[in-house]
Amino acid sequence: MRSLAVINQKGGVGKTTTAVNLAAALAEQGQRVCIIDLDPQAHASLHLGLSVVGGQTSIYEVLCGDASIADARVDITETLSVVPANLDLAAAEMELAGEVGREVILRDKLALDTAEFDFLILDCPPSLGVLTLNALTAVEEVFLPLQPHFLALHGLSKLLKTIQVVAKRLNPRLRLSGIVLCMYESGTRLAAEVTRDVDEFLAQQTHQQGVWSGARFFQTRIRRNIRLAEAPSFGQSIFQYAPNSNGAEDYRALAGEVLGVESAAVDTTTGEQHAPLQLTSTARAA
Repeated sequence: MRSLAVINQKGGVGKTTTAVNLAAALAEQGQRVCIIDLDPQAHASLHLGLSVVGGQTSIYEVLCGDASIADARVDITETLSVVPANLDLAAAEMELAGEVGREVILRDKLALDTAEFDFLILDCPPSLGVLTLNALTAVEEVFLPLQPHFLALHGLSKLLKTIQVVAKRLNPRLRLSGIVLCMYESGTRLAAEVTRDVDEFLAQQTHQQGVWSGARFFQTRIRRNIRLAEAPSFGQSIFQYAPNSNGAEDYRALAGEVLGVESAAVDTTTGEQHAPLQLTSTARAA
């Protein structure tokens, strides 16, 4: 099973949209996928039509109570399941503050879960608190959605430092394995400059020994698309809401890259074909 956390401490960069629609795209291609919603705003849950009401088990009861992952998991389709969140999760940071081993509670709960999946995708909150640390200790890969914007780039170094510290102290298997540009507008100079800056950074890290040395800059760019913004209000993934939209096309292409499809990839911003995709060492080992 490949386990990955979709993370960015800046909100509004397409993090939840990417977590949900990448999961749905992988499930559409026959992969068994489980999403865990670790954001107190519960946007991933709402995106898939789930609203946790009184008496229903959520990830809050898993982290702060005796509930198991299986108790909270809800099947959306035959290949897509969700462990939902609700606003109670906002209290978890405070309730777990004095708990011994609070950073590894989720990892331990997952170790007891017997369900089999091809992908485990964690949607993290836009912060670097206890919930995000639980995610980083429980997975092996980090996917970073990045808006081509200066402020989105500004916090990148802090996030990478956090990943490095967690890898050193709590989870030596952790790696930044992929960066994906969201809300991309190919006609703007800023998008081109951000793309170049990320490319240059990753090129500099190629021969370094670090948690991001094997990171891959996905060729697929998630274009700005109104259908992606509308889909959550209908409680549907983009493939249910607008299966023929640019948003659906882009996330299908991204899922293909994640799966390492050995065929010429199409750059969704230009329509140009590129050489066959190559798996990173992290992906090959999965």
